[in-house]
Amino acid sequence: MTPPSDRSLAQRLEGLNLYLVGMMGTGKSALGQPLAEALGYRFIDADTTVEQAAQRSIGEIFASDGEASFRTLETAVLNQIASWHSLVVATGGGVVTRQENWGHMRQGVVVWLDAPTDLLLERIAADPTPRPLLQHPDPAARLAELLGERQPLYAQADLRIEQHGEPPEQVAAMVLEALPSILKERASAPATPVLLNNADGAITQSMN
Repeated sequence: MTPPSDRSLAQRLEGLNLYLVGMMGTGKSALGQPLAEALGYRFIDADTTVEQAAQRSIGEIFASDGEASFRTLETAVLNQIASWHSLVVATGGGVVTRQENWGHMRQGVVVWLDAPTDLLLERIAADPTPRPLLQHPDPAARLAELLGERQPLYAQADLRIEQHGEPPEQVAAMVLEALPSILKERASAPATPVLLNNADGAITQSMN
């Protein structure tokens, strides 16, 4: 079940993209589709787009070219996505580590999906998706290390959504409820014409 349609909120967004950031296991991809449907937006998974562009899996890119090459490709894909509008974008967990990526995401609204470490570990263990950065003798310790590095970066998001295992549709509803708090109201046109001075000093009426 998807959250109720919220087209009035979509109008206030005026086509601004929503970028979902957060650690692996926070459910960015699962949340993206119901959120996009509620707004009348399209959903894009940035990691999937990277794999399509490279014609290889992310695990293969890490294994053959290293993390730096993957990050360069990720930034190029994000640059392309930023030229489009009316999208909900699920980003990779490390997208926040490059300042250039923030430049792209700041053209829209950045939403940080936060979750307790125990929940992240539980979800990651149940997900068969390869996680190159967790190929470590102690995945829990590695996850804690990554969280320590990235949490100050995630905190730069426009909006933080704390979740504790709610289904994606409920988390989408939480995002929809919180979004208006960070959107500026558009100034309405004045009820009566405003008197303006033109270049010659003459008084004219504005057109509204």
